Amino acid sequence: MADKSLKQAITSGEFVTAPGVFELISAMIADTAGFQALYVTGYGTVASALGLPDAGLATYSDMLGRIATIVERTKTPVIADADTGYGGLLNVRHTVRGYEQAGVSAIQLEDQEFPKKCGHTPNRRVVPLADMVQKIEVAVDSRKSDDFLIVARTDARTAHGIDEAIRRGKAFAKAGADIVFVESPESEDEMKRICDAIDAPLLANMVNGGRTPLLPAERLKSLGYAIAIHPAVGFLAMGAALKKAYADLRENGETTEAIDLYDFSRFNELLGFSDIWEFEKRYARPEAASAGE
Repeated sequence: MADKSLKQAITSGEFVTAPGVFELISAMIADTAGFQALYVTGYGTVASALGLPDAGLATYSDMLGRIATIVERTKTPVIADADTGYGGLLNVRHTVRGYEQAGVSAIQLEDQEFPKKCGHTPNRRVVPLADMVQKIEVAVDSRKSDDFLIVARTDARTAHGIDEAIRRGKAFAKAGADIVFVESPESEDEMKRICDAIDAPLLANMVNGGRTPLLPAERLKSLGYAIAIHPAVGFLAMGAALKKAYADLRENGETTEAIDLYDFSRFNELLGFSDIWEFEKRYARPEAASAGE
């Protein structure tokens, strides 16, 4: 079931910052950091699981399996990318039911044509507005609980301009979306126009190196946003750290003091080894008894 605390935070006017997570280590570390939500990024998850671009190559099953495990191993509400719903209206219903059953708190659906592409890359095309509105209506009707939030995203800005993106955002809110996500506005002025025009909780996508200006939480809230996701910060930080650590090892034949490592004992604790060791203490048989068998 969805964690109702995410909906409560948005309803009460709290600003929600959600870091991007993409596999279990990133999710478990972020889970300890005190965020109000975690964002399972499609880009990062596809890259981690398949080593491929976020270009519609991952299936519903690929994503659901990874997302369900992240939800199971964390306590923080999860917002999860579901691309276009993985097909037509029946696929959207199936996707919504699967994500809700997995314990996701908010599902993100977008208006791109299949195969979809990452929102900060070129050559994205969107479906007719009426088709996306129908998907949102199916998504709203398919969920069991109103605590499970529908995030409706439009990618119209890049190909069709900010006016069309805002028009779609308004229509998504009218169709019943709980949160509206206008992807890749290209200036702070455009972001303000979005917030002034659309009467719904709004999501800002803060992609390091992307098309949209990176703004702090306080500024985003003052503009009118309710949520900011930071999908790339985790995998870009990991990539930089790994590149540096592996180069250090290759050059020196060992890990030098130039590399900042996560403490091994703390990492064991993060993964739950203490539970394993307690289990072994409780059920391990004496050596003498074992040797006598």
